[in-house]
Amino acid sequence: MTHKHLKIILIALLCLCGKEISAREIKVQSPDGKLKVNIELKDKIYYSVYSGKDLLLDNCSLSMILNNEVLGEQPKLQAMKRGKIDENIKREIPLKNAIVENHCNTLYLKMRGNYAIEFRVFNKGLAYRFITNKKGEIEIMGENFAIHFPADYLAHLSQPDGFKTSYEYPYTHVRTKDYKHTDRMSYLPVLLETDKQYKILISEADLQDYPCMFLQSTGNNGMQSLFPKCPLEFGEDGDRSLKILKEADYIAKTSGKRNFPWRFFVISDNDKDIVANEMVYILSSPCELEDYSWIKPGQVSWEWWHDARLYGVDFRSGYNMDSYKYYIDFASTFGIPYIIMDEGWAKSTRDPFTPNPTIDLQELIKYGRERNVKIVLWLTWLTVENHFDLFKTFADWGIAGVKIDFMDRSDQWMVNYYERVAKEAAKHKLFVDFHGSFKPAGLERRYPNVLSYEGVLGMEQGGNCKPENSIYLPFMRNAVGPMDFTPGSMFSAQPEDANAMGSGTRAYQMALFIVFESGLQMLADNPVYYYRERPCTEFIANVPVVWDETRVLDAKVGEYVVIARRNKDKWFIGAITNDTGRTIEVNLDFLPENKKLHLTYFEDGINADRQAMDYKKKATEVTNSTKLTMKLVRNGGWAGRIE
Repeated sequence: MTHKHLKIILIALLCLCGKEISAREIKVQSPDGKLKVNIELKDKIYYSVYSGKDLLLDNCSLSMILNNEVLGEQPKLQAMKRGKIDENIKREIPLKNAIVENHCNTLYLKMRGNYAIEFRVFNKGLAYRFITNKKGEIEIMGENFAIHFPADYLAHLSQPDGFKTSYEYPYTHVRTKDYKHTDRMSYLPVLLETDKQYKILISEADLQDYPCMFLQSTGNNGMQSLFPKCPLEFGEDGDRSLKILKEADYIAKTSGKRNFPWRFFVISDNDKDIVANEMVYILSSPCELEDYSWIKPGQVSWEWWHDARLYGVDFRSGYNMDSYKYYIDFASTFGIPYIIMDEGWAKSTRDPFTPNPTIDLQELIKYGRERNVKIVLWLTWLTVENHFDLFKTFADWGIAGVKIDFMDRSDQWMVNYYERVAKEAAKHKLFVDFHGSFKPAGLERRYPNVLSYEGVLGMEQGGNCKPENSIYLPFMRNAVGPMDFTPGSMFSAQPEDANAMGSGTRAYQMALFIVFESGLQMLADNPVYYYRERPCTEFIANVPVVWDETRVLDAKVGEYVVIARRNKDKWFIGAITNDTGRTIEVNLDFLPENKKLHLTYFEDGINADRQAMDYKKKATEVTNSTKLTMKLVRNGGWAGRIE
């Protein structure tokens, strides 16, 4: 990995080893001086966050509970270091930007008891983490991430029924003063709208050998963390899960000398910054692969969403040879590099080596190779765990990657499973798409062969996947990393219609390929429809999945977003809205100066608010002085290419 303009300066202000420093209040601010963190060392470690004179987070606290002590309780400061980081990082797989800016001020607080707290404050957010320097292994009984709000905020949450979850719940929206301690918890990320213009996105990064964090109400206009316990014994629970028969009393048993996950906040009074942030990547550990040139993100044709129900063909459709050859031919026709063979390709979900009798997998691999199309295979996580040698076998066969499903947990054991999979897959040059998964939290930087995660209420949920929920995804789930939403319905509908599996207008569905970030972007619908709707298909099949540059042109949480992405000298612009139609005007001043370019775009048709299939394809010339006007109907979209 190449780092450009790297300048990391650590200035030791106080270094009095073995002695305590008398310090009641410590301050650290962002490079531009706007965002400020005030830290107080009293009975606990407290901190408050300001933007200018606006108090955003008040009297928050942090601690880590070990089996024999509490880190952060009665803290005694031994040393303090201030510094700054100013670097531009060349991203291995540029899913958002080829160059990522990492610019922040740092504060390192070394405490008595062989632990430290590190803060990093950016212009658009802040993060902190625990660092321990203890002998042997330690047992973490819990970690207290406790935040308090100085006013009544609006919280956007994902509230499962328990720690066992597919992370596909619709967003709920609750006032923080009404959020009760007895109400359901939320998995991350969580988004807060303050009483002013600020938005605060909360999540975690550099998650390793540790469970995911969840948040629940404190019952007093605040939130606090909770974590799944570490499982110790498992029992049979079908072909894609295990029952947890026994749990430890700790959440993690881990090395005593380590960095713990970052807890971070993206903070801005401009909603565009929430969408544009790269906090998870910046805070996570560097790539561990010496060679990642073999990783090829791309689009993929997918049969499961429409159950391989082809028609107008001269063969019986289904999970068979004729159908899969049809998918390969379709992918080849439109330059799509992959097809996925989802559940149904194997004779048994427990056996990854024996295909369904209706399939000659080796012939399909050969057929695809001749047409520049590779195959991705679906598996349950349990089958992978029971057959870890499958990675070598699949690589020998010529399989490109794996889609692994139904993990549905995020305890320490399962977090470590993700890493074992990523590492073993990379060893054999296979990429990974995690389904039934928690959100991205840094593994995808260490192992960039992890191209996408589900952990989203996506289009596979049919009529439950509505634009009114999906409009939050760029600001929340997709704001922390790649997301396998599986877009691309050509059978479009307004949510109240009978054919709501493709909810949103045609232009909306097309815009999702630009708005949503994923290293493996599905074309979820039936190839029969894609052939029928060839102008739309030709457009979306040519939308890249890697980008040299991303710009958020306009955005408002829960209402609309407009994103422009550049791949080499081509720009793609996508816009989506909620159930309110609107006209949006954006400047194209990011285009090259004194150059006339061609814009091809798809917009909602005049009747798209009633019949979502209605769209118009248009073309015009634009320059960097053009003000582009987009007209979106309710649940509508706009998608364009500039070249």
